[in-house]
Amino acid sequence: MTVINEDKNNKFPKFPEPYWRDDLQFPSFPTLEENIAVDVGIVGAGITGITTAYLLSQAGVKVALLDAGVILNGTTGHTTAKVTAQHGLIYDELIEHFGEEKAKQYFEANDKAKEFIIDTVTSLNINCEFEEQDAYIYTNSEQELNKLEKEARAYEKLGIPGSLVKSMPLQIPMKNAVVMSKQAQFHPLKYLVPLVEEIKNAGGLIFENTTAVNVEEEDHPKIITRNGHHITCKYVVSCSHFPFYDGMGFYFARMHAERSYVVAVKSNQPYPGGMYLSSESPTRSVRSTPFGNESLLLLGGDGHKTGQGVNTIKHYEALAQFGKDVLGLTDIRYRWSAQDLYTLDKVPYVGPITSSKENILVATGYRKWGMTNSTAAAMMLKELVIDGKHQNENVFTPSRFKADPSIKEMVVQNTDVAVELVKGKLKNVHKFPEDVKVGEGSHVKVDGKKVGAYRDEEGKLYCVDTTCTHMGCEVEWNAGERTWDCPCHGSRFSIEGDVIEGPADQPLKKLEVDG
Repeated sequence: MTVINEDKNNKFPKFPEPYWRDDLQFPSFPTLEENIAVDVGIVGAGITGITTAYLLSQAGVKVALLDAGVILNGTTGHTTAKVTAQHGLIYDELIEHFGEEKAKQYFEANDKAKEFIIDTVTSLNINCEFEEQDAYIYTNSEQELNKLEKEARAYEKLGIPGSLVKSMPLQIPMKNAVVMSKQAQFHPLKYLVPLVEEIKNAGGLIFENTTAVNVEEEDHPKIITRNGHHITCKYVVSCSHFPFYDGMGFYFARMHAERSYVVAVKSNQPYPGGMYLSSESPTRSVRSTPFGNESLLLLGGDGHKTGQGVNTIKHYEALAQFGKDVLGLTDIRYRWSAQDLYTLDKVPYVGPITSSKENILVATGYRKWGMTNSTAAAMMLKELVIDGKHQNENVFTPSRFKADPSIKEMVVQNTDVAVELVKGKLKNVHKFPEDVKVGEGSHVKVDGKKVGAYRDEEGKLYCVDTTCTHMGCEVEWNAGERTWDCPCHGSRFSIEGDVIEGPADQPLKKLEVDG
């Protein structure tokens, strides 16, 4: 159980920790210490990588799955775990940009992913708190009502089970809502640990604390690890959230990173069921999960671009205030945040990393809807390896470029990058190392230069060069997670400068500073 550290006004966990990892035993795996050869090398042991490895190993393919840290501790371990094809107000937009046929393919791919999860839970007899739930998008804004009406019409056109409704089981203020029936929720890590065991039983290899840094492109490409070893394989599959290898796909220019937040609040009141999401910003998400003999309400939202915006602890406070004001809840047991990637047209990139590299595959850009998108991606990746194609290539292929909305979005994103780059370089710094308090992180001035400094609970000062090793932007302090985050492309670094999130693949330079 998480130790609760109280702030002045409320019970509030001092350190971020996802509920999903609490009191669970995870298998451990060795670091890769030799060169090996397999059929498929998979980088990233979250839900995409594990599901892909599971599907391929069950088909008799020899796989190696590796992760830079430990399995199931990335985005998958920080989700709200909604198993749904309701991905915000997306279907009217998909029809407008791609047409009804491709919009229906997007829905069907995610709906089949949901059904795969149901079948897997049943066939492997997995106890993962799986529950069928209806999913609602609601609004309190007059301006959003028209969007909900259009989305309901899109459901009708595409044959999606759902409709516009005037009320919801959860009694919170709302003007209207669109419901998608018979969706689901589960405990994501309890679901995935049995899949890991199945991979092992089928002869799959799993390596932890093994960072992939490059790919040598040959007929049989090699995954190169930071410690100098390599994996030779027929296919390389990048499931590492942000692709660990770009391969001239320029993914950093075709995606942007956003962070969102969750507080888990204890409730002694019966929960009426359902999963809920507001359509307006800042978003508010509500779902319940079992918590002993009671339940926790997971309150999520308040997303923003990584490295940008207010002090990140304010986002947790905003969600806590929502729980108090709207639901009457104050006993916060956990808090955590997650980072996810948005593509230019909001549809994930799944397939060959570029059109000319058919044996280097990628899956990324889930836009915070990773449970079904990731499973759908794994199913497509398995088809690409086994059959050389999958039926939804024209929707999900990374090589696509839809002029509307991609050109507009690319201009917006790269203008934002330029603004952040200049702003970071011109930012004035008035603090010095000795001014940094315990538990505080800040830019400080050392010999006339900008430095990032953090002082831990024991008073030790950690200093890093704040120039992001990806493309030279200035990282910003993230007080909520105690990390250094890049506002340009979403790279994140620990207090010691180690890479937590790409696209950066090199750490920030550590500095020895008195203070």
